Amino acid sequence: MEQHSVIIYILIAIVVTNLIRVTPMVLIKGHIKNRFVRSFLYYVPYVTLAVMTFPDMMLSTPTPLTGGIALLAGIIAAWFRLGLFPVAAICCVITYLLLWLPEL
Repeated sequence: MEQHSVIIYILIAIVVTNLIRVTPMVLIKGHIKNRFVRSFLYYVPYVTLAVMTFPDMMLSTPTPLTGGIALLAGIIAAWFRLGLFPVAAICCVITYLLLWLPEL
């Protein structure tokens, strides 16, 4: 790849990233009063994180069943209001232990 092309790609990435961040600040002035929009914006980061991590949880283990069981354990741990680190540690430990079972 030529040096000229790499610079153009980097500039396009900078413009697109800044447009995504600047456009809402330009279009929305003041406090958002609509409850639906406020609740929607509240949950967007959580949904984005879930959409990015869910496929990797299922496909990063040798069998999807192992990833699914670890996911279920993580959901249960999060239900009991454990923090991010304990939930991640529980999922990792369960995955590690399940990989030692010969049936999975």
